[in-house]
Amino acid sequence: MNRDIQRILVDEARLSERVNELGRAMTADYAGREPLIVGILRGSFIFMADLVRVCDFPCTVDFMVVSSYGGGATSSGNVRILKDLSEDISGRDVILVEDILDTGRTLYNLRDVLSRRGPRSIRIAALLDKPDRREADITADYVGFTVPNEFVVGYGLDYDQRYRTLPYIGILKPEVYTSS
Repeated sequence: MNRDIQRILVDEARLSERVNELGRAMTADYAGREPLIVGILRGSFIFMADLVRVCDFPCTVDFMVVSSYGGGATSSGNVRILKDLSEDISGRDVILVEDILDTGRTLYNLRDVLSRRGPRSIRIAALLDKPDRREADITADYVGFTVPNEFVVGYGLDYDQRYRTLPYIGILKPEVYTSS
């Protein structure tokens, strides 16, 4: 898998350092509260696991599966909830944890759906933010890294279900995703 990486964008040490920084910020923001942390599967699972371990507040976790990509390299724009929350969010502080905020269409629609369920608040923690591709009016409250408009993989992010287990964020060589 490493040979398919054009270059490493964020190495393991910097990932760990930044996740710790985000955890400290969230700990300060949620002192005295018990938020529900919702991982958007599949890409967020590694980031979310590391993040909740460094947050120093009581929380519960839940997961959603939301699809807009299928097997391709670009978003289809068709956002579908494949697995909904198990927890009731009415009156709760909710933190959505996402691997990458790209076009924003998925999170924009998801935030809209969840806000109709009466949460106290909804905030977004995104490992990566790719603002050059934004099509929806949405920003993350907690951002790990702003990245260029390149195809990134690793640390949970994939291309066609591969590369999630890389311990860093890397830029995938274009010939890997354009050869299909």
